[in-house]
Amino acid sequence: MSAKSKNITFSLPEEYILKLRKYSENKSIASMNAGVKMALEKLFLQIEKEKLYNTMQAASEDKMFMNDIEETMSVYKVADSEISGGKDEW
Repeated sequence: MSAKSKNITFSLPEEYILKLRKYSENKSIASMNAGVKMALEKLFLQIEKEKLYNTMQAASEDKMFMNDIEETMSVYKVADSEISGGKDEW
């Protein structure tokens, strides 16, 4: 994320503001801003993970992609076996 910050005004349910204030006062979070930033970072990470999961799910249903993966795994099977000490990891 960019280190540059910008002020913005938005509305939150009053109970969220009260919790943010309480957590800030008892030092559970550094500040109300820090709490909002942490929550947004967690939300962004969750959304990005879901997008990646959906992309991988779609790829797993793509026969050409899966054939390519299987072919690549086959090409590197000997090298993978040497690295793993002869154990079949797949």
